[in-house]
Amino acid sequence: MERALQRLTLIHTNDIHSHFEMMSPIAAEIANLKAAAGEEPVLLLDIGDHMDRAAVETEGTMGQANIDMINLTGYDAITIGNNEGLTFTREILSALYAGLQCPVVCCNILESATGEAPGWMKRHVILEKDSIKIGITGATAAFASFYGLLGWEALDPEEALREQCELLAPQVDLLIILSHLGLPADQRLAEQLQGVHAILGGHTHHMLETPQMINGTAVCGAGKFGRYIGRLIFERAHAGTAFELVSGRCFTVDPSLTEDVLAPAAALHLQHGREVLNETVAITDRELTLDTEGESPFGNLLAQAVRRFTGTSISLVNSGQLLGPLPQGTITAGMLHALCPSPVNACIIRLKGEDIRKALEQSRTEAFYNKEIFGYGFRGKVLGSLAVDGLKILYDPGVLPYDNGNGIAVFVGGEPLDDKAVYSVGTLDMFTFRIGYESLADGTEPLYLLPHFLRDLLRMELQRPGSLDECAVLRWKNGSD
Repeated sequence: MERALQRLTLIHTNDIHSHFEMMSPIAAEIANLKAAAGEEPVLLLDIGDHMDRAAVETEGTMGQANIDMINLTGYDAITIGNNEGLTFTREILSALYAGLQCPVVCCNILESATGEAPGWMKRHVILEKDSIKIGITGATAAFASFYGLLGWEALDPEEALREQCELLAPQVDLLIILSHLGLPADQRLAEQLQGVHAILGGHTHHMLETPQMINGTAVCGAGKFGRYIGRLIFERAHAGTAFELVSGRCFTVDPSLTEDVLAPAAALHLQHGREVLNETVAITDRELTLDTEGESPFGNLLAQAVRRFTGTSISLVNSGQLLGPLPQGTITAGMLHALCPSPVNACIIRLKGEDIRKALEQSRTEAFYNKEIFGYGFRGKVLGSLAVDGLKILYDPGVLPYDNGNGIAVFVGGEPLDDKAVYSVGTLDMFTFRIGYESLADGTEPLYLLPHFLRDLLRMELQRPGSLDECAVLRWKNGSD
């Protein structure tokens, strides 16, 4: 005999960013929510950025630790975020997701070569729980120029989702979108799409204690780093009638919670990751100090690494990418990962001299070098001063920048920097998003150099003969001496 009332519980997580210390507490809280559902069906979904190569477990296993955690937690479907799609090659992703025990759902990423989704990705799925048909589609933020360099084509997510929703709506009892697009995009989708029961969100790390109801759609988000879990409960009177949302909220995850499966697995992945990253990459005969408020050898080394990798005559990088000095002696891959954890890539831009000068002047002010920066791949604490290579800068400490425009004198190849000339500059992708030294975003013709991260470039530079002597040479000199 068919039950008169049907209920479905949706549990969702997003933007865990490889916080492995929270994965056992998350699993324990999920178990509590499943127990509260009793015999009613439950669907567990993740909205992307589960992986983050700033974590030893992810870097040392190239994401396999995350796949293991997802499988052990028992997710029913997931989508990808930019941290999955843009920090791993297509080959690595294919190998990773081959071992995943649930579908990856994303409708706006295709292989450039074929124009089709990769074999491990579904544009949508229809899952059935106790005769309830749940249609699920998903989309991720379309950083098209970056995806293109990795062999992907990123489609407009709103158009791709509309197509999938129109296809799914007549076939299912509930229609769910996994959106790694950010809250503003989710709100637009809810206004424009019909028949969507819930948009489970991520990317902008928004935490909505209760869903925003827009056009009959529940717009949701469960924060970041596994600190919260979202739950929605839908009910209908009987089969054939429409489901309605009867409860929606986020739960705080108690970090002291634990369980017997994920906790030991996470510990093993940490141990394995450390072993892999114990590889020796260089041996140094001196310490390279770091000063995020001014010039230092380690900052100069990073600028050298970027200039040589980009093949430009000038490089500009922020010293805040580095989290401490480089010690003397054996340098391991794990040490470079710890000192330079950000999944940030080098890029080449065409930049006017006046924009270079403005950034250099800003670099001497506390408002900039101590500015806290969040997102866009940055895993440091403060922006830090600008480290340069290919430039010589004379400055007068008695003249404050912006007083008269003559606080610094900049030279390129022995010639004064021409404010109106355009230079080819090696710098960092995050600056092109107008983060930090915003005048650098006024550059044109950006060429992003994926997939190498800054720590990969540091490794190459440390292995180049003479690099340590070169980084000790001052680029910023006191013009009053």
